[in-house]
Amino acid sequence: MAGDVMLDRYLFGSTGRISPEAPVPIVHVQKNDDRPGGAANVAVNLASLGANTILLGRVGADEAAATLESLLTRRDIRCDFSRSADQSTITKTRVQSRGQQLIRLDQEDAWPNDDSPLTQALLDNIGDADVVVLSDYGKGALNNVASMIADCRKAGIPVLVDPKGTNFDKYQGASVVTPNQPEFEAVAGECQSDDILVERARAMLDRLDLHALLITRGEKGMLLVEAGEEPVFLSTRAREVYDVTGAGDTVIAAVAAVLAAGGNLHTAASIANLAASLVVRKIGVAAVTPSELQAALHQRGQGGRGFVDEMNLLQLLEEARARSETIVMTNGCFDILHVGHVAYLEEAKALGDRLIVAVNDDDSVRRLKGADRPLNTLDDRMSVLAGLAAVDWVVPFAEDTPERLISSLLPDVLVKGADYKADEIAGSVSVLDNGGEVRVLEFLQGHSSSRIIEKLGL
Repeated sequence: MAGDVMLDRYLFGSTGRISPEAPVPIVHVQKNDDRPGGAANVAVNLASLGANTILLGRVGADEAAATLESLLTRRDIRCDFSRSADQSTITKTRVQSRGQQLIRLDQEDAWPNDDSPLTQALLDNIGDADVVVLSDYGKGALNNVASMIADCRKAGIPVLVDPKGTNFDKYQGASVVTPNQPEFEAVAGECQSDDILVERARAMLDRLDLHALLITRGEKGMLLVEAGEEPVFLSTRAREVYDVTGAGDTVIAAVAAVLAAGGNLHTAASIANLAASLVVRKIGVAAVTPSELQAALHQRGQGGRGFVDEMNLLQLLEEARARSETIVMTNGCFDILHVGHVAYLEEAKALGDRLIVAVNDDDSVRRLKGADRPLNTLDDRMSVLAGLAAVDWVVPFAEDTPERLISSLLPDVLVKGADYKADEIAGSVSVLDNGGEVRVLEFLQGHSSSRIIEKLGL
């Protein structure tokens, strides 16, 4: 990806007095935080979503550039910067107190309107790209954006553009352009209705030879207008908005990441809409992770179910604990799911915020139940469990008992059915030693997989 990179500096502190020199608050700075901004924030979002990212940009030969590159390389982002001794790295300093931004101080000079050194850098790197993102903040790094788009098209690489200004002609031939609605209307004219918005978006697609426009609309969500397809209106997902800084960066990064992974544009827009709703809950430029998206999809009944391996589950648990959520865990074969299982799992979920169900794989079921079991494969058993509203994550295990897995995950509450005593439950010692709790729940009488099998004569 390429664009206008910058360093965002945050100064956090408390306020309690007004300056005697001017009617402004005095901020007692207690914390400094440097973050990648502009196109660099798009790169951070891409890397956070698991994309291998190369960032092309223009910086000065100064401390801010060194800080920015260090922040990026720590995130495994490869930087290919053009450095100038005559220009300073663009730096924006925000002073925050009590969750509010009091002032922003910008140190910047637009890059000279010459042949951008990024053009050759793009040609040098394009062979490694699945998708190219061009993040235009109007600072001059993308002076040759039309040439860069043409190079991408010639190479058969989709190119996404986050635009700036009122001259969208320079983005002709791009695959996807992602303006917000005010940016779009500054070019196409004010749109008094959704129908007019769609009509003018289609006209822009035709005039500029674009494949799609993804227009972000603040509290109204997004509009995807794709050549040859019906328009798609996506409603907003955000319930709490603390800071919209960098939300557009998250949108274009999410679209690029999904497309690079082989997804279609409709799916990419939906994921981007969800990602934006998560990032505006964070202060300052920020990014979202795949596990945050997975958890959010799960809450909406759209994802996060099915197979979760142990490594991914550990990451999900880390983030759940950061949200102070209580983790409940149980285990079993769950060969034939019945009403007793459902009642048991609902009771287990009521003990916390997240429920993990660990499931014996097919070989371990055969060792426990006999050669004619299980009746349903591991994939089928996990899929049925994952379809229950009470269940958050389903993870398989291959051992005869889940003791090792439980000791690795260390839930806050470990649950088993009434045919066990607390001190007989696998993993109970590790959970108790970690400060957790072990609970034994009553089964719903008259319901069991074995009884169902007997009735079927199997």
